[in-house]
Amino acid sequence: MKKIGIIGYGWLGERIANLMSGKCSIYATTTTQEKVDQLNIKGLSAIVASFPDYQLPEPISRWDALEELDVLIITIPISGKSCCVSSLYNRIQNLSGFVGDFKGQMFLMSSTGVYPDLSKNFTEEDVPVEQVSGERMMKNKYPQINILRLGGLMGDNRLLKNYKISNPDHVVNHIHYEDIVGIISKMIDQESFSKLYNVTAPIHPIKSQVINAQKNIEDSVEISEMKGKTILSSMLMEELEYVFQHPDPRTFHES
Repeated sequence: MKKIGIIGYGWLGERIANLMSGKCSIYATTTTQEKVDQLNIKGLSAIVASFPDYQLPEPISRWDALEELDVLIITIPISGKSCCVSSLYNRIQNLSGFVGDFKGQMFLMSSTGVYPDLSKNFTEEDVPVEQVSGERMMKNKYPQINILRLGGLMGDNRLLKNYKISNPDHVVNHIHYEDIVGIISKMIDQESFSKLYNVTAPIHPIKSQVINAQKNIEDSVEISEMKGKTILSSMLMEELEYVFQHPDPRTFHES
């Protein structure tokens, strides 16, 4: 049974743990002792850890559990858009102190937000890792890391109809959390290293179509041209031979 560490037990981290816990031992970090106590009761091995974007007076000590782990999944935000490069550098320095020189299989949850807002199709080659500050810093420290650029996280209580949206005629780049776990699981089985993949459902309806489906409203929209960026996940489908469990965001709410 593989031992998997999840740094950042938030919405996605919780669902990764829930789906993998039957076949893996799960170790996790979260930001409060109350949450740690809850997770330990559930049978996880959890500790409190946070990674601020400022320089700490004392370096963060290495996670003891890393000696046991086969796989490390990082879900905390490592994005250049939400903060300046110096803040990002500090956060990654704090994180790398915690991770140390881990040599096992690693996954970084990045975002399709790295692509510019242009109405065109994007593949991984359009914005290489070297052009994304957080991805580049992590790749330099951990060359084996797999970087997954996730689309909008959906499934369970996350439905587009519950959000205030703009541009209802723009395409969506959504991903069901069960497919994220399915892709990670397949990459673990295939011992994938140093991969960069877009992770979005292969069908890209427009926002209003998704909302209408979730509200059970008959949709009669005819799309004359595609508006908004479309993030293609064809590389992972080809290389991993992955078949999406939820290929169409219009049916995410049915699962």
